[in-house]
Amino acid sequence: MRGEKRIDSRLLTADSSNPVTADCSCISNLYLHDIAPDRVAAIGEVLWDIFPHDTRLGGAPLNFAVHARKLGHPAYLVSALGDDDLGRRAAEQIAALDVDTTFLQTVSCPTGTATVNLHAEQFTSFTIHRPAAYDALSFTADDLRRLKERHPAWLYFGTVFASSDTGHTVLNRVLDELDSTVKFYDVNLRPSCDSPELVKQLLERAHVVKLNEEELQRVKEVTGLPASTESFCREGSARYGWDAVAVTLGSRGCALLANNVYVEEGGLRVDVADTVGAGDAFAAALMHGLSASWPLREIAKFANRVGAIVASRHGALPHWTVEEAMKL
Repeated sequence: MRGEKRIDSRLLTADSSNPVTADCSCISNLYLHDIAPDRVAAIGEVLWDIFPHDTRLGGAPLNFAVHARKLGHPAYLVSALGDDDLGRRAAEQIAALDVDTTFLQTVSCPTGTATVNLHAEQFTSFTIHRPAAYDALSFTADDLRRLKERHPAWLYFGTVFASSDTGHTVLNRVLDELDSTVKFYDVNLRPSCDSPELVKQLLERAHVVKLNEEELQRVKEVTGLPASTESFCREGSARYGWDAVAVTLGSRGCALLANNVYVEEGGLRVDVADTVGAGDAFAAALMHGLSASWPLREIAKFANRVGAIVASRHGALPHWTVEEAMKL
């Protein structure tokens, strides 16, 4: 059961001519749009990214929650940490980042880690070490009730967490319970975590989908959707009922479809430090623009800028401000 959709697609236009969003018509003042920010919940992995010469906190759901919080959204993180040194360090850092930890559990499994492999041409791959604490997340009926009482307008999830039996069960319970919440599936495929049946199930549960070019090709193979970006977005939305779908195109920017309107927006030139977390930042900015019903092209511009500023700095959770992103 997909539940009620809450994106007001009537206000999503290709350009800035919609009088309802006239105060958003210039990219330089998008972030000043006067709205009460939606509450968001992010469920899934929290882990430490192990770089060749450093270790930094990460995990796509945490990254999304932190970047959403920077954009003004109250953010709830649903995950688990180990009762170990990495877990204690993670808990301290997450609290300092102003993400709500009400639903962050401590369990006996080790805190999650992932080895980051940095390749030529700005390509990054990950080796995720499991089992990990987030695989042992238990979510009771009381936990579900308390989360629902927060009335999150958005629920963010990915493939990694759902690839374990426990994660899959917990995620489906949360998706079912939050029946009026917009479901945001950030595909984030990883080796050994992306069975075709799982990916298809998650696509069916989503209202908004975000993926990159490589993931589009892999999803195409398991779903039979077209290979071209626009056709993939259109036919995927028609088949699965997505309200919106975004495809990141690396240095070439992104493509975005919503309300049967398709746009492509070019990327920005930045000196890339590493791409870890840039897609998660893009996802948070995409959610921000959709929640405010900005014109699609302005959403694409803004998401490109937020993703680019994170890519220009080391680690998934660098310090950045909207003002800095607007100056790129």
